[in-house]
Amino acid sequence: MEKQTTIGKEVSVSGKGLHSGKFVTLTFKPAPEGTGVSFRRIDLPGAPVVKACVDNVFDTSRGTSLKENGAEVRTVEHLMAALSGMGIDNVLIDINAGETPILDGSAKLYVNALREAGRTEQNAEKKYIELSDTIRFTKPDNGIELMVEPAEKFSAHIEVDYNSQVLPAQQAEIGDISDFAEQIAPCRTFVFLHEIQFLIENNLVKGGDLDNAIVFVEQMPDAATIEKLSKFYNKTDIKVMENGVLNTLKLQFPNEPARHKLLDLIGDLYLLGAPVKGHVTAKKTGHFANVEFARLIAENAVSH
Repeated sequence: MEKQTTIGKEVSVSGKGLHSGKFVTLTFKPAPEGTGVSFRRIDLPGAPVVKACVDNVFDTSRGTSLKENGAEVRTVEHLMAALSGMGIDNVLIDINAGETPILDGSAKLYVNALREAGRTEQNAEKKYIELSDTIRFTKPDNGIELMVEPAEKFSAHIEVDYNSQVLPAQQAEIGDISDFAEQIAPCRTFVFLHEIQFLIENNLVKGGDLDNAIVFVEQMPDAATIEKLSKFYNKTDIKVMENGVLNTLKLQFPNEPARHKLLDLIGDLYLLGAPVKGHVTAKKTGHFANVEFARLIAENAVSH
């Protein structure tokens, strides 16, 4: 019988929130069996707890965000993906702000922290989300398709297509969740330059940095735009490389963006409270579709 797990010891991670720009520290703590993943807002009166579950998702516009007991925790997907990838069932996360740190834009540093914390087997039997039938979520107007078929273990295949010259259609897959730490966790978030300009002008991504996002450039920026970016990010010598990416990061995999979308999907699905036994295929998905898909699974699956 496979057993539930928690972490072996407390471990902390610190950094800036992507959108708030606030410096935040979170501490992973061992938690009793059957309690799942919860955040505790230790900066708020009464230290309200926010359970990491799909029912508590209230915003998916710029990441997946949770709300419960009058408290919010924003941009949880990379952290949740790391917990899923490392097979941690139960953990309490003390956090002293309303958004998790973006770190390097991937799940790698969360994985490293969880490795440091170790994993402890508990007495209760591990739970899984099991399916009796195939479940589909589609939005034909957007080309969004998500499907999960019953299987003995979790696996996933994803396709992304932005109709872009600099970010061609690409695919990524994971055959076993044990491959997550090496193959998916290091893959960083990405953004198009025109999106960054919009976010800067609207006082968002205050914690954004050109070290934690791959920036694709579809239209060559003029000197004024480059100067504005240099000033905002406090970097000199920003330029566009031949592959249409800003020169601040080197791609770790040719399909790093697709792998990052897979990372996001894994994190969002872990809000079901247990790993899914199924093969997932996804096209053109994002946080909104991931969460709606997770809600469909919750309605139609059985937790064992």
